[in-house]
Amino acid sequence: MAGSGKSTWMHRLVIRLQSIKKRVYTINLDPAVRNVAYPVNVDIRDTVNYKEVMKHFNLGPNGGIMTSLNLFATKFDQVLTLLDKRAPDLDFVLIDTPGQIEVFNWSASGQIVCDALAVSYPTLVTYVVDTAQCAKPVTFMSNMLYACSILYKTKLPFIVAFNKIDVTPHDFLLEWMRDFEKIGEALSRDAACGPPTSPAWRAR
Repeated sequence: MAGSGKSTWMHRLVIRLQSIKKRVYTINLDPAVRNVAYPVNVDIRDTVNYKEVMKHFNLGPNGGIMTSLNLFATKFDQVLTLLDKRAPDLDFVLIDTPGQIEVFNWSASGQIVCDALAVSYPTLVTYVVDTAQCAKPVTFMSNMLYACSILYKTKLPFIVAFNKIDVTPHDFLLEWMRDFEKIGEALSRDAACGPPTSPAWRAR
């Protein structure tokens, strides 16, 4: 999801792998990102101008990102050609994606990218979750359902990574995942509280 810390996590992963002498190749698939903290080998922004796509097709931000990725996916064979040339000298290829979940749930571009990679290389999907945003059980369940939908659509090895545990302790999540009754109780408590009913809330 947007804001879950995918790019920051990717940056730390690149640094970690390089520190243990692993040979890393990075790909950025987010056309709207302004700055990337890690060195990028293949960047969608070099091929597709996100703002021009928005203007040309009269799209909003999300539509612009989706369409940019769809356009890039039509040329993904060129990325594979680059990877094929470099593969003998690499240990890992890391791919950073946009936070629009529709890319993998509804759009063909996410499927094209995953299938194209999986045919040639051992491919693993990491779904990064913002732990702080999972304090509400409904949000946690929503994230897990999204993760499951991507898992079943890609049919690839899959890891769910709970990020930002330095901000929010993750003990409650472990409890929910290990004991179905605990998450059931949390959902019931949350439902019993209901939404705020103050005029200020209604105004928002």
